[in-house]
Amino acid sequence: MRIGELASEAGVSVRALRYYEEQGLITAGRSDSGQRHYRAPAIERVKLIQMLYEAGLSSKTIVELLPCVEAQVNTPDSRARLAAERARIDEQIAGLTRTRDRLDAVIALSEDPANGCVKI
Repeated sequence: MRIGELASEAGVSVRALRYYEEQGLITAGRSDSGQRHYRAPAIERVKLIQMLYEAGLSSKTIVELLPCVEAQVNTPDSRARLAAERARIDEQIAGLTRTRDRLDAVIALSEDPANGCVKI
């Protein structure tokens, strides 16, 4: 199938597919005229890649984990990599929580008449 067909079937943009190819996440055959052609299993692979992106993984991490995920093999290295990604996301959540709390404090100060802010 051509790139537009794959994009439509997998629910992604053509641009995303080109990026996935650049990152080594998918491969395409080429016609004599240079057009990309994909086999039917590419649809499920792209959906899997999307799921891993939605889980917060980077393309570099996805490239490292795809062989294990596709083979349905759970190795100590793959588990450690996933745990490290989860820890990274936990750190981001904690940072966002701190930022939100600071913003809440600023909002509270701005609403306190004792601080000289006039509500309009």
